[in-house]
Amino acid sequence: MDDSLGFIIYQTHLRLKNNLNHSFKPFDMTTEQWGILNRLWEKDGVSQRDLSEKTHKDQPNVTRILDKLEQKGLIRREPNPDDRRAFSIYLTEEGWNLKNQLIPIAVNCLEKALKGFTPNEIQVLKASLKQIYNNLEP
Repeated sequence: MDDSLGFIIYQTHLRLKNNLNHSFKPFDMTTEQWGILNRLWEKDGVSQRDLSEKTHKDQPNVTRILDKLEQKGLIRREPNPDDRRAFSIYLTEEGWNLKNQLIPIAVNCLEKALKGFTPNEIQVLKASLKQIYNNLEP
């Protein structure tokens, strides 16, 4: 099993996630919260459904994460003018300010993980993992 590709990918995922969670601990931030913030830094004012799709998380999980981010004062929910049943999610000033603190930490974690790889090897690795992902599309 230790040589199984699926097991290696899973173990690598856990190690990356744990490393990032440890690095984010001083900010009281998890990788799940980071993923939501990251998508909002890309495009602010999106629906919960959009965040769910972009982060590949189910809506109840996204709701729980958004509740936590709202409690921390990092996001706010505003009624969606186009759909009375939905809310648009916006970053607060504090949420925007975290971007400059958290992105360098994440970059550092990835640089540590990819130490010893050439830029070309990194591109091949990304392409290979994307191909595996696409091959398994339902």
